Amino acid sequence: MEMERWKTAVIAGSFGAGVALLLKGRKGAAFVLAGVGAALWASEYPEKLEEIRDRLPRYADRGMMILDNLSRAGERIADLLEKRGRSALREIGH
Repeated sequence: MEMERWKTAVIAGSFGAGVALLLKGRKGAAFVLAGVGAALWASEYPEKLEEIRDRLPRYADRGMMILDNLSRAGERIADLLEKRGRSALREIGH
C-alpha cells in the first residue's frame, strides 16, 4: 500500500523543517515538528513502529558499547599525551 502524496509531503516537510529549526537552535519547535511527522508516519505504518520499539533495547545496548569504547580510547589518548608531556619536560631539564 502506497502512502498518499499529501501525507508523504507533510512527513517530509515536518522532518525537513525540524532539521532546519534544530540547526537554528530552536530545539522545542524542531521536536514538535519532528513529532508531527513521526506521528503521521506511525499512523500509516504501525507495524514498523512496533518493530522499532522492539529493537530499541538492542540499539541502546549498542550505543552504550560504542560510548564505552570511545571513552576508553579517550582515556588511552590522554594517558599517552600525559606520558609524552612528562618525557618532553625531562628532556628540557625540568
